Amino acid sequence: MHAEIPPSDSPVIKDPNYRWYKELTRYHWFVLVVAALGWLFDCLDQQLFTLARPTAMRDLLKVPAGDPLIGEWGGYATSIFIIGWATGGLIFGSLGDRIGRAKTMVITILIYSACTGLSALSTTFWDFAFYRFLTGLGVGGEFAVGVALVAEIMPDRARPRALSLLQALSAVGNISAAFIGAALAPWEAEGLSAWRVMFVIGAVPAILALVIRRRLKEPERWQQMKNDPNRDKRTGSYKALFSDPRWRRSALVGLFLAIPGVIGLWGIGFFSGDLTRMVFRQRVAIVKYEEALAEAKSDPQKSAVLQEIYEWEKNLTPKEERRVLSTDEAAVAKSMEDKISSTLTFWQSLTLLTQQIGAALGMYCFGWIAQQLGRKPAFLIAYVAAMVSTALVFWKLDSPGDFWMIAVMGFFQLSLFSLYAIYFPEIFPTYLRSTGTSFCYNVGRYVAAFGPTIFGLLTRRVFTVERGYTAPDNWRAAGMWMSLVFMIGIITLCFAKETKDQPLPE
Repeated sequence: MHAEIPPSDSPVIKDPNYRWYKELTRYHWFVLVVAALGWLFDCLDQQLFTLARPTAMRDLLKVPAGDPLIGEWGGYATSIFIIGWATGGLIFGSLGDRIGRAKTMVITILIYSACTGLSALSTTFWDFAFYRFLTGLGVGGEFAVGVALVAEIMPDRARPRALSLLQALSAVGNISAAFIGAALAPWEAEGLSAWRVMFVIGAVPAILALVIRRRLKEPERWQQMKNDPNRDKRTGSYKALFSDPRWRRSALVGLFLAIPGVIGLWGIGFFSGDLTRMVFRQRVAIVKYEEALAEAKSDPQKSAVLQEIYEWEKNLTPKEERRVLSTDEAAVAKSMEDKISSTLTFWQSLTLLTQQIGAALGMYCFGWIAQQLGRKPAFLIAYVAAMVSTALVFWKLDSPGDFWMIAVMGFFQLSLFSLYAIYFPEIFPTYLRSTGTSFCYNVGRYVAAFGPTIFGLLTRRVFTVERGYTAPDNWRAAGMWMSLVFMIGIITLCFAKETKDQPLPE
């Protein structure tokens, strides 16, 4: 099967009737599908975490829904996950250049699948955070080896569109997570731990590793490099990456292009579901309590408890002013909270679904834009539009009718990752391609790991009730200020080189 691969050295020819997919053989498609599935399931695991985060923090911290500690410690958990992501990316990115793309991909998929499943067994925040760190190791390594594999297998002219399709298909994993979250939302109404089931489902991708191990071959470019007696012996070395001025410049430019994208997505964009819960909470609570009061007319005692809590929810009385409930009263309140949480999880899942529909379109469209206008103009459009649309969501989101804003935000925020998948392999040679791509994408995560923590601290410590901010206004202020992070990418473009219509460096 591997013999079907033609050499990827065809000259770049401008042809208005060119159809990139006509250059692909069956093996090209097999590699693209395998890499897409690896990244798709990777993203599925990521999004199951973002959906599970609010209720997981509530249960593990043993605090009521809406408690500010959920946002703060949820930010810590996300930062720990991202640090694991960055660490795994650096380790497995280098390993991908040394032992091969296919072998490394198998290892990373097994790690992120197994550790996602283990997250379901968590009993405290700290063991949960430990499993998320291990999951991050696998998640971080998979992306770099996947894009390096596809970039080296594909014909030169087909490479940008194949890589943008690879990134766009990741939205299928994100959308699948949204459907899983929506399907499990009724479990919360029954008081069951739906978030644990989500993580069990996240262990399924391990099966894909068995398929990859049996049929996927290493790219010919990598094999030729590995067997070349005159090759640079420092394959996969970060020292080699920084000892050559060309690759050092590429690494630093790539790093500062990646930082705003990762912070913008993980430190702001993926908190939009939490924002939805905050914005919708009071209205959902009022509806649920009015329904319960209508059903409890024949039970004066239960009706009185419901009426008291209903008034508290309606008036948003601070929690410290709420009296301590008896055991029976607390049971009623807990039952109502489960029903409210179930509905909010549904809206949170719908937020993710809307965001990822926009993301899928954005990631594929920007592959075309990058090929038509060039990489730098495409980046500029994406950074500016991502900054504006992110600020708009946190400023104006107020009802289901505003969900179009979330789709627009997803379109531009995730389009950046399509551009990373295209651009990063184009600025490094074969013996450093996985290493360099990992450096850009994952060292940026060490910086980006502070994003969710900063977001959590802003909502908990800066935009506080004492300063006139109540939920969700504190989330709105934090998101709008943090959207300025995309300016880092705009400034970095001044130092980036254009790679449109250029072959991969050897």
